Amino acid sequence: MRNSSYGATERVARWLVAVFLFAALLLYAVHFLHLDADFPNNSPWVDWSKYTDEGWYGDAAIRHFMTGHWYWKGDFNPAVALPVWPALEWPVFALFGVSPTVARALTLCVFGITLVGFYGLLRRFARIERRENGPSLAPAICVFLMCASPFFFVFERMAILEPTLIMLMVLALLSASSMHRWRAPGVALWARAWPLLALGLLLPAMVLTKTTGLFLVPALAYFVWARAGYRWRHALEMGLPPALIGVVLWCVYFFACVRPHYLEDYRYLFSANAYTGILLEPFDTVVLNTFSDGVWMGHLLYLAFYTVLVLMLFWRPKLFWNPLVPTLLLWAGGYTLFLAYHNNLQPRYYLVVAAPITALVALGLDSFRHGFAARRELWATCIVAVLTLGISWPGMMYLLQIATHPTYQFKAAAQQIARIVRSTPDHSPLILSISGSDITLMTGLPSIDDDFGTLELSERVRQYQPGWYVAWNELDDDKMDALTPLYHPVRVAAIPALDDQDRNLLILYRLDPGMEAPTPHRRRFKRPTPKPLQTKVGQQPTTTQLEH
Repeated sequence: MRNSSYGATERVARWLVAVFLFAALLLYAVHFLHLDADFPNNSPWVDWSKYTDEGWYGDAAIRHFMTGHWYWKGDFNPAVALPVWPALEWPVFALFGVSPTVARALTLCVFGITLVGFYGLLRRFARIERRENGPSLAPAICVFLMCASPFFFVFERMAILEPTLIMLMVLALLSASSMHRWRAPGVALWARAWPLLALGLLLPAMVLTKTTGLFLVPALAYFVWARAGYRWRHALEMGLPPALIGVVLWCVYFFACVRPHYLEDYRYLFSANAYTGILLEPFDTVVLNTFSDGVWMGHLLYLAFYTVLVLMLFWRPKLFWNPLVPTLLLWAGGYTLFLAYHNNLQPRYYLVVAAPITALVALGLDSFRHGFAARRELWATCIVAVLTLGISWPGMMYLLQIATHPTYQFKAAAQQIARIVRSTPDHSPLILSISGSDITLMTGLPSIDDDFGTLELSERVRQYQPGWYVAWNELDDDKMDALTPLYHPVRVAAIPALDDQDRNLLILYRLDPGMEAPTPHRRRFKRPTPKPLQTKVGQQPTTTQLEH
């Protein structure tokens, strides 16, 4: 009877692993549908990134292929401080061209690596209390829940920074999980050294992907300490080499590249984000909002996380001896601390928190089925499968709905703007807009930002002399003040786009020369050039180089 119970549990567990992984594979494939579609309208997530971030943070690669220059002096150049994502986009754009579809496909490949990484990580650390009861369900549940989540669906399809940061963190944890080999006898030198070298490369890559990666370092430090047997001396012996490698690599990048050429742009990125909203509201309000907005990750998943956490504390405290559990909690907690400090609660920031929370839910569900007697474990396994499906079902239905009903308003608006601009050949094609980088990604029109840049807007307008201005809903007074000394804005078109009440109408203005405007010779931008195009360090477009 005992062997029969174990055998049945093992067969059911293996069957469930196969089902969850197959379902996850199908749902992952759904992510690739309609990659050129807009961020879904009328969704629960009102996030500013859908207007700007895909263009902003890939601007260096986009501009390199569209205009011949990755760096535009005085404009917003985030690649100076965050070079990893545009560096990943560069070879892909070189092979397949510049478009939102290509950029988003690359992000989904990053998501695929994240899924494989989490599967390997949880498979390594999902503790099985009895060998006879079959494989752990946690890796398959984790991958399935991520693929079935509409929250992951919408933000992992965007060419933004958070997916890459998550992937690098998972790879860093996988590297750290093998660092115990450093002291293992009889292990080849390369097998002992590669985890340290890999972690040393991944640490600066995380910070140069998104500076908030620093908030994930405590989780990595704990994991290294755990893999060192919770011995400080061994932890320092294992952790100092990758830490030193990371610091040296970051210093080489900063002092060899940034400081001599782009220090002003580097400082600007931090000054533009230096504010902390935690002082703008009562502390308890900030904390409440930070935690309550976690429901963006999914109501049932978020509830399941707190339920699992309570059960871990009072029913299965041995789970905390699994080093991955405190590590994931530190990951989620560290980034939540950043969210509260920054108090700019954009849904995309919670993506970095949702990843470890999903893994913790999967670990908890799988562990709880082992808390029953052997004869009841088969039923517990089936209950875990039903709970997993129940957690994912509402979100999965919404995912399939938005995946099969794409909208293209923003894309159509950008294309209409491009047609109007290109139909006026005697006007500079350069557009000025906070969403200019996204429009460049979609249409190839050159652009500068109307909100961010190391030069004041009036100075940038004089330096680059745009021919068009694209505003959301209205022409703000500060933008008007910067434009009117040189131009007379003429409203040409108003085009519906997206669903935000503050940004649902793209208005195109033609910038006609004003009375005080100088009359320089006409400037033209280069057409997109082939692969041999090269850009030297520090080179940026000049007035005479901006040819149509």
